[in-house]
Order: sequence, then structure tokens, then C-alpha cells
Amino acid sequence: MRNRRQALRTTAAVAVSATLVAGGVLGLAPVAQAATNGVRFVDIAGDGGTKLAANVVTPADADGSHRYPLLVLPTSWGFPQVQYLAQAEKLANSGYVVVSYNVRGFWQSGGGIEVGGPADVADASKVIDWALANTPSDAGHIGMAGVSYGAGISLLAAAHDKRIKAVASLSGWADLIDSIYSGRTEHSQATALLDGVGLVTGRPSAETSQVFKDFFASDLSKEQELIDWGKERSPATYVDRINKNGAAVMLANAWGDTIFPPNQIADFYGELTGPKRLELRPGDHATAELTGLLGVPNDVWTDTERWFDHYLKGEDNGIDHEDPVELKSRSTGGYEAYPDWKSVGATRKQLDLAGTTTIHTNVDSGADGGIVFLSSILDQVAQVPPVAAIPLLPRRWAAVWQSGKYPSAQQVRGTVKLHTTVTDTKESGTLVAYLYDVGPLGLGKLVSNAPYTWHGQTPGKPFGVDLELFSTAYDVPAGHRLALVVDTVDPLYIEHNPTGAQLTFSSPASDPSYVSIPLREQ
Repeated sequence: MRNRRQALRTTAAVAVSATLVAGGVLGLAPVAQAATNGVRFVDIAGDGGTKLAANVVTPADADGSHRYPLLVLPTSWGFPQVQYLAQAEKLANSGYVVVSYNVRGFWQSGGGIEVGGPADVADASKVIDWALANTPSDAGHIGMAGVSYGAGISLLAAAHDKRIKAVASLSGWADLIDSIYSGRTEHSQATALLDGVGLVTGRPSAETSQVFKDFFASDLSKEQELIDWGKERSPATYVDRINKNGAAVMLANAWGDTIFPPNQIADFYGELTGPKRLELRPGDHATAELTGLLGVPNDVWTDTERWFDHYLKGEDNGIDHEDPVELKSRSTGGYEAYPDWKSVGATRKQLDLAGTTTIHTNVDSGADGGIVFLSSILDQVAQVPPVAAIPLLPRRWAAVWQSGKYPSAQQVRGTVKLHTTVTDTKESGTLVAYLYDVGPLGLGKLVSNAPYTWHGQTPGKPFGVDLELFSTAYDVPAGHRLALVVDTVDPLYIEHNPTGAQLTFSSPASDPSYVSIPLREQ
């Protein structure tokens, strides 16, 4: 436990440093040369009168005689209110009133960090109220957008405020618990990052501090409280309200997002019934949008403006006629368009997991999901994902199954699904599954992974496991193999294997084990 806490502190320190550097860069970002009325810094009274530090940018020709569509931009976790300044200037130059504000608990805003709680949702409506009363905003044409934390708050606000007609959620979440606690496993590095940045740049509320404490303590008696806390802060909980209110929703996320993995976003997209769009690109959390925040041309922000231009301005720019699901593979540079999410991996191949394999727990085999942020960024910019020498993985600690060599390239698209039977010598345990692209020399490049934890099982009694690995788009070259590796320790997650436990994987004739791999139709 001591080593775990020290590792989390180290991760948080690295994350805090990176965030503060990024914040400093953004504060000095080259603002687009735009014909606006300049930037006005204001304080807005949020829910309960809490001060929200904000800035306002209006079109240059705003003279009170004309109303403009309003865009409200809540800041990301840990970032200052100038985060969106380059984009705000650009959008104002295009005819929008843009109000960006620091969410409560961070930087100059008052209150405590509520992690998208009711007060954050109420704050968004208060900012809209203020903008309608103090800027030349059009009450009938209101949109919200944000990166990360601002994205989640925008979706939550759209569920509770009917005035919001369009949303662009960039690197946001849909299900908070499925993001940081998927497979009933704590995503420790990602959550330590959030906790560390919050402590340095803001003031967590008492409830938020207690939730983080309980999370890292892995206290099962607090599990239901954590789930209930997360549900209240999850847009997926309110999808019916979003659908009823009719907001047009654009979702843009990254395949390698180590804070908000793409599975829950894809599921949420499928539940939306109004105008919607889903974009998935290589990268980690918020990395696909970063250059746009610096004022550099950026695909995510370009599509965001097109989305608002159509649904707030009524421009016939064609975005509503395009296939609404747009993906970019981690292996190639081009975009792929699909009519819906189920069409992404319409064809499936099955890798049978035959035989019986027993592994010991508590030791990292060398198969890992990488390092939060760093690994997915390397994959994004250089196509260098985490790697493992598959023939050298110690079979005492890792179970390994491999396909034959594929005669042609395999374009993995969507969500890989694992089904297997496990027998544990203890009542609790954790496994982590990895899918690797294995080259001729046995070097495996990580395609996807996911953790899975159980409690209360009967020792020695088999039980079934169904696990969805994190959705991805990856091209396996001809002549390569796919390998499934399962071990019990990964630095990204908190594991729950008692000392000395052993896991046995089997494939009963009545319930065979397999990996189902989604492939693009060619």
C-alpha cells in the first residue's frame, strides 16, 4: 500500500507539472487576429452567488441593434479562464457572443470543486442568464462547448436547461464511473492525475476529497456510494432528458484517452435520438484539440464551428448530410465515415482460447497498458504504442494465446470482446486483458486493453467473464498475428489479487472461451 501511494503521488506530480506548463503556454497562446470588440473580463454570480471568473468576446459590429448566437465555454479541469481565448476570438469574429468561465473551485472562481455536480450544472444556467442580460445574445440560439471537464458540464447542462440547442463535447465523459472504474477496477493513474491537478489549481469540496480518499482506499463498503455519486454526474444518466430537450450533440474523443476511454462515449452516442455526430481520433485525453487551443488550425475545432454554424446559425454547410460517425485510424492518416457506430466493426473474427492455463498473481508480467498520457501521445505522433516481447512473457505470470499469421491486413475497428471462464483460488481478484499486434520477430504492439475485477466468488468454483476492451481503430499488417495476453498487475490500475492467488482459464465444451475481434468491411 505504501508503494502504491508513493507511485500515485509521483504520477500526480508529473501530471500537475504538465498541466501547469500547458496552462502557461495557453496563457501566452497566439490569439487569432480577429475583428472583435476585444476581451472583457467579468465576474458572474453562479449558483448560490458563487463568483465565477469569466471573459466575454463579442463581434466587432455588435452595437446593441443585433442579436448573435451565444456560445458558453466552461473551462477544463485545472485550466485558467483564458484557455479558450484563441477560439473565442475566432468564433466571435464569425458572429458569436462567446462567454468562457472558470468552473467553480478552480483558479479565480469561488466555491469548491464538485466534479460536475448539481452546483456546476446550475452555474452553467446562471452564466447563460447573465449573458442574455448583459451581452447582445440571442436567447433562441444558445450552444455550449468545452474540452474535458467543460465537455461533461456542457452535456449535463443540456439535460437540465432547454435553452441549450447545440453542444460540442470534446474529450468529455458520458459515464463517469465507467471512465475511472470500468470493470469494477480503479483506474489509479488517471484518477491520481485528476486529484493532483485539482489540489494544485483548485479547492476540492469536502465531498470531492472524501470520494477520492474512498476511491484510492478501495473500500468495498463505499462502492455503492461511489457509483451513486458518479451516476449523478454522468450525462448518460440523463440521456432521456437530452433527447427530450432536442439539443444537437457532437462528441469528439480520442482512442487512447486514459481518463475517459471511448467505449462509454460510443454507447452514449447510440442512445442519442436527436441530431448527433461522433468523431474518434488517435491520441490521449484532450490531445487532439490542443493545437486548436493554441490558435493553430485544427480538425476538431473546425468541425465544432461547422456544427454550431449549422445548428445555431442555420447555415447549409452540409454537416447534417455527412455520415455522422467519423474515425481516424491509429495506423493511417485518413478519415473513415460510417452511418452509425454498429457499422464500424460490422464483421467479426473469433480467436478461440482453447485449453486450460493457470497463472500466478501479484507480479507484473511485462504486458502493460503504458503510462497515462505519455504512451498514447507517442502512439498519436509517432505510431509507437506500448510494446511487449510476446515470446519472452513469463507464462507463470501471463496467459498467452495467438492467432495464425494473417495473409492480408486486418483493420480492427470498434470494441474487442473477451469471453472466458476463470477459476480463482481466492474470492477476489483482478485480471487485465491485452490485445497485441505481433510482428515476425515476436514484438507485440498494444492494440487495446481493459481491466476486470471480482469480489465474493467461491474459491475453486469456475465463473464466466465477459469483458469489453477499450474501443480502437488499428491496422494489423499482413503477415502479423494477434495475441491475447492476460495477467494480473498493471501500473494503470489498482489490483485486488490476494497474495499467493492463482487464476485458471479454461474453455468448457459447453461454453468455449474466445476473443471477438471487430473488423472493417473491405
